[in-house]
Amino acid sequence: MKQYTGRTLEEVLNSIAAEQDCRVEDISYNVLEEEKGGIFGLHKSVTIEAFTSKDVKEFIFDYLGAYFTELNQGVSIEIIVEKDKERENELLYRVILDAENNAIIIGKGGQTLRAISTVLRAAVNATFKKRINVVVDVNHYREDRYRKVKAIARKEAINVAKSHVDCELDPMPNDERKVIHQYLADFKDVSTVSIGEGAKRHLVIKYTPDKDKEESTEEEAE
Repeated sequence: MKQYTGRTLEEVLNSIAAEQDCRVEDISYNVLEEEKGGIFGLHKSVTIEAFTSKDVKEFIFDYLGAYFTELNQGVSIEIIVEKDKERENELLYRVILDAENNAIIIGKGGQTLRAISTVLRAAVNATFKKRINVVVDVNHYREDRYRKVKAIARKEAINVAKSHVDCELDPMPNDERKVIHQYLADFKDVSTVSIGEGAKRHLVIKYTPDKDKEESTEEEAE
């Protein structure tokens, strides 16, 4: 993160806002040092480290650009910044890739894509010293996959509610389990729980009439 110094915190934040063409409210910062001098507080200064969504986008572009250049892969990068529906007052960075060979970047069952997303998220969080939600997709592969797993979950949830018989789904990665957890959270008479370890971890859709959803529905942490 960049460091900025000024006489007051307000002065520094206003300067950053003017430089980045953004609102003061859109700046994330930590105060590193605050000095006061003189009887009347003269010669005081404050130093902060700060960033905006523009800084995060630039970092993602540079990081992925270097990554795919190293792999000798031509990739176009689009970054969509939107409000994070899961965390109030936080942003979600949706990264859409389109490569010369999308299949290579996606990998078998989306494994390579998930690995890229995990590495990028870790790099962003480490650089900006904050948990920032970054999701990477390739030509909307991830969105299409989520639609498919939600359709499967809906069908099985309806069957469970009617038959009162629990249903175990096939093993799937944690991001897909999380999607189903959230999707079925408001379905009547069913809840979800993850069981198993590693590659065998999977969801169970349980018949739970009149049960508190907050207690019966487990959410996955990606």
